[in-house]
Order: sequence, then C-alpha cells, then structure tokens
Amino acid sequence: MFYGYNGFSWLLLLAAIVLATVAQIKVSSTYSKYSKVYSRSQRPAADVARQILASNGLGNIPIQQVEGNLTDHYDPRSKTLRLSRSVYGSPSVAALGVAAHEAGHAIQDAEGYLPLKIRNSLVPVAQFGSHASWVLIILGFFMGALGLVQLGIILFSIVVVFQIVTLPVEFNASSRALAALEGGGYLDGGEIQQTKRVLSAAAFTYVAAVLVSLLQLLRLLLIFGGRRD
Repeated sequence: MFYGYNGFSWLLLLAAIVLATVAQIKVSSTYSKYSKVYSRSQRPAADVARQILASNGLGNIPIQQVEGNLTDHYDPRSKTLRLSRSVYGSPSVAALGVAAHEAGHAIQDAEGYLPLKIRNSLVPVAQFGSHASWVLIILGFFMGALGLVQLGIILFSIVVVFQIVTLPVEFNASSRALAALEGGGYLDGGEIQQTKRVLSAAAFTYVAAVLVSLLQLLRLLLIFGGRRD
C-alpha cells in the first residue's frame, strides 16, 4: 500500500519547476537580446555554418531551413543540419553561435566523438522511457502495484542517464563553435564574448534539465522507496 506525499517531496517538485522556468527564461531573454546584435561580417548564419562544415571536409552536408523558434538541430540519421527561420538567414551574433553549434554536432558525428555515439545509442530506450515511465508509475500507484512503479522508475532513471551523457556533447559542440567562429574570422573578440553568453545560456538549459530530472527521481524514491505491496 502506498503512502501520501510528504512535505519534502513537494519542495523538490517546486524546486524543479522553478529551476526549469529560470533556465527557459534565461535562454529566451539572452537569445532575444543578442539576436538584435548583428555581426560586423554580416554573414548569414547558414552561410557561416556551410563554411565551417566545408573547412572540416563536410561540404556535402545539406543545410535546411525549418519552422519554429530555436528548433535548430543536427540530424545524425539523415546527416542534415536544420536551422530555424530566425537563425538561417540572420547575421546576428546569436544566430551565428547557434548555427556554428549545430555544425559542431555534425563534426562530432563525422569524427565519431565517443559521448555522441553513446548518446545516440541511448536515444531509442530514452525516448521509450520518457513516454512509458510516468504511465507505469501512475498506473502502478492507482493499482497498488509496486512492481509497475519500480519499472517506471527504472525507465525514468535511463532518461536521466541520457540527459547526463548529453552534457559533454553540448559543451563540446559549443567549444567547437566558438573556436570555429573566432578562428575563421566570422566574429571578433567582443562578438565572441556575446556569442559565448548565448551558448552558455543554452547550455544552462541542459544542466537544468539534468538537475530537474534528478530532483524528480529523488522525489520518486522518497515517495515509493522501501514500500511493499
């Protein structure tokens, strides 16, 4: 039989909500600020990404424009770099940073960067776990079936591991982006610092996601840990 939530578990939930909200506000406000600061080179982000890829022997990777805000990503399955409409043709220091970051992921993929390979191998089980974990936990709670709850917690733990592995992948892509932008002369010293703020804000969202998930996992363990059917 399961017992009710305790006060500490609710504090964990509140902390997770606040942390996630702060991270989202930070990245949105930082990107909005520097999306209005145009680089001196006036090079569109897509062109810069294309040049970075070409200089790394990846000129064959297509760059597509997609809808949405900050929906930029590199797809390792189709070997395609996709940039959102607000980034694709923009010469802002924010757009160049985002585009170079995604190009960094493409370079990681081509080089066989180990953390990325581990992350990609976890994608299927992490996707399944993110959907199934809470279904099992909720069903197990209402049915009084501790086994289902425990299985849900195990699946959720795999999602947490996936998020942790994602951190070095994102940090490394940002480091590659800043080096490429400065080394290629696309941004000067002051602009690099502005772009670094944008990428740091984006990185904070990944760190926050890990912390939020860890808090949620701890909350689940506090609520259901040690219970017996």
